[in-house]
Amino acid sequence: RRWLRQHECVEKLNVHAILSASAGQEQLLTELLVTHAKIPVLIGELISVEIWKHKIFPVLCRLEDFKPRNTFPIYVVLHHEASIINLLETVFFHKEICESAEDSILDLIDYCHRKLTLLAARSTNRQTVTPAVLVPPQELQKQAETMEFEISLKALSVLRFITDQVESLPLSALTRMLNTHNLPCLLVQLVEHCPWSCWEAGELKKFENGRWHVVPPEERVKMSRLDGQVWLALLNLLLSPECHRKYHFDGFNKGQLLKLRAFLTDILIDQLPNLLEMQRFLSHLAVTEPAPPKKDLVLEQVPVIWDHIHKKHMGKWEAIAKHQVKHVFSPTEEELKLQARRWAQTYSLDMMEALAPDKPRCRVCGTEAAKRCSRCRNEWYCTR
Repeated sequence: RRWLRQHECVEKLNVHAILSASAGQEQLLTELLVTHAKIPVLIGELISVEIWKHKIFPVLCRLEDFKPRNTFPIYVVLHHEASIINLLETVFFHKEICESAEDSILDLIDYCHRKLTLLAARSTNRQTVTPAVLVPPQELQKQAETMEFEISLKALSVLRFITDQVESLPLSALTRMLNTHNLPCLLVQLVEHCPWSCWEAGELKKFENGRWHVVPPEERVKMSRLDGQVWLALLNLLLSPECHRKYHFDGFNKGQLLKLRAFLTDILIDQLPNLLEMQRFLSHLAVTEPAPPKKDLVLEQVPVIWDHIHKKHMGKWEAIAKHQVKHVFSPTEEELKLQARRWAQTYSLDMMEALAPDKPRCRVCGTEAAKRCSRCRNEWYCTR
């Protein structure tokens, strides 16, 4: 059960990172992650579980003889990817974390590109028909689909933090973002289609803080955090001198980028004044033909984690799935109880309340409360 212990460590790191960031005291954690070279390890783990979701999980759902009494162990694996990407989103704000990724930054860029492609490809109609009663494989697939959307939004934030460090990134990383994946055009699609907002029954809904909520009419022009991440990534990629030198402003790319002009309203620029520079750049781009990038002869690094895992296990996915059914996802009652106790320790009440956005309220008068009932541990009071 070594993997489960590792997952618990990631969960504790994730919670600690959130609490430290909210208190402005994340310096110690970032120093430890850099000193012990843990960022490449986390990126490798992230891609491993992504491949598991694409190659092993569908096989598990198809196996007719696999009828688990408890789907919690599978859910833990699905949730592992969300925990890691959330941790990376929290710490990648710091330049030293980005630099400590070293060559694995190329794998992380590829990962973010895959997730952003999924976001851009989302259907306009986000409402799916759900059966009244879900059997375990369907229930897990539904949970995985919901989780995939949230993970993709986290990947968008991670990518934006990577673009903040354009000047200190390896040359291959910049080439991969601009030319291999053409991220500027992909980001334009996200601005156009905005998969984290939708209209339903005449009301605008936006996805924020893990849920969809209705936006009041007076706030519909307000830039959301996710909108801001896309615009900041575009600013970093398009206005950097190094990016100008490497990006190919051909007819297609130029046409895609000029679509942004329709979205650069005065209201938007008032909320993010840096976009005024973007507006000037696009106006200049519309009337000029930028010189094509120089074709320098360079030895380009390529990401290795995805390819290494694929080559190592090619043709063995079904055998791995059947092995995991027998040895991992069919725990005994005692093993489940033991794991439940370990999780209860990982997620203590005090820790969960520290993460909660709302302060506890007194049961009697409704004001903010600092004292919890020592018996039930559920009710709060402002006085003894």
